[in-house]
Amino acid sequence: MTDDLLPPSVDPDTKALGIRRVVARNEASTRTVMMVRDHVLVSDEKETNTGPTPLEMCLSSLLGCEGVIINRCAEAMRFDYSGVDIEADGEVDQRGSRGVQGVRPYFNWVRLKIRVHTNEPQDRLDRLARNVEHRCPVMNLFRSADVVLDVTWEKVAT
Repeated sequence: MTDDLLPPSVDPDTKALGIRRVVARNEASTRTVMMVRDHVLVSDEKETNTGPTPLEMCLSSLLGCEGVIINRCAEAMRFDYSGVDIEADGEVDQRGSRGVQGVRPYFNWVRLKIRVHTNEPQDRLDRLARNVEHRCPVMNLFRSADVVLDVTWEKVAT
């Protein structure tokens, strides 16, 4: 339903390119320390547990991106909500990242549960969901990688 999509919030004919920069240091272990602007992020594996795994950070990026895009679309729609709870689970066959041919080293599927705290009618929540899923960069990266996405939107009355 492309006629249900919100109009762009920028001039569609003018490029709005941006560069994102992250630098990292790994000292010959599973732990990597990254700098994003003034923020320090750490990733590690479960065994040493000094930070989330890189794939857990991918899921975290998905949830954070959903939160941003929900907010932007809600503002454009004048959609009234007081908060959103988002959960993600993803299945990974660890054989892939350990070199087994024919086994993908990333998610087979990701299940998202998005609970929007609102009293808006269901049709408006459905429109919000369609627009968010159309615009979310991280969700669309997952989709382009052929990760099966199972997304459930739920309304929580306030």
